[in-house]
Amino acid sequence: MPKKSATKSKSAPSRKPARSKKSAPARKFATAKRSATASKSQESGTPLQLLYADLESELATTRRMLERVPDGRDDWRPHQRSKSIGELATHLAQLPGFGIMMLTQDEFDGSRGRPQPSVASSAERLKLFDSVSGELRRQIERMTWDQAHSTWTLRVGDRVVFQAPRSGIFRSVFITHSAHHRAQLGVYLRMLDLPVPVSYGPTADEQV
Repeated sequence: MPKKSATKSKSAPSRKPARSKKSAPARKFATAKRSATASKSQESGTPLQLLYADLESELATTRRMLERVPDGRDDWRPHQRSKSIGELATHLAQLPGFGIMMLTQDEFDGSRGRPQPSVASSAERLKLFDSVSGELRRQIERMTWDQAHSTWTLRVGDRVVFQAPRSGIFRSVFITHSAHHRAQLGVYLRMLDLPVPVSYGPTADEQV
């Protein structure tokens, strides 16, 4: 009898099932779902908590700087084209008022101007700052996400200077603007040989 072949048949290699490709509508749905989830996660906190967690430290730093402005030197200026120290400090002190306007109105017409407060002493300037800062805190605590995302407009008469989401404009026009003038005021204090307080780090006069 003929011998049976000893060769064993090899089994076919197993293959992983092919992954099904999502259709374009399915991919769009998945992307939209992820975006919605991210948006929901973001909005689980308030705008104050998620966008302006640094507000209190910024206000405290501004107040420390304003405390150093001396009485009797309001007319001093480092250059003829510079603001006087009194003008600069008072502008810095009233900036939270501009922040309040941005939180309570949808636009500002620069052609109308804004009344500039007049203060007679450093103590009055600090009182002004504390008053507008307190109201600013109350207004921003009430800010909703709809308000944060809504458009804020700066115009001069009929000309629109810029339009942008209120959340970003509030940071640049109030918080960053304040930091800019604080830095200027720090230079004024140094030139008057007055101690410069800590800001984002130590100074030659104070340590954190």
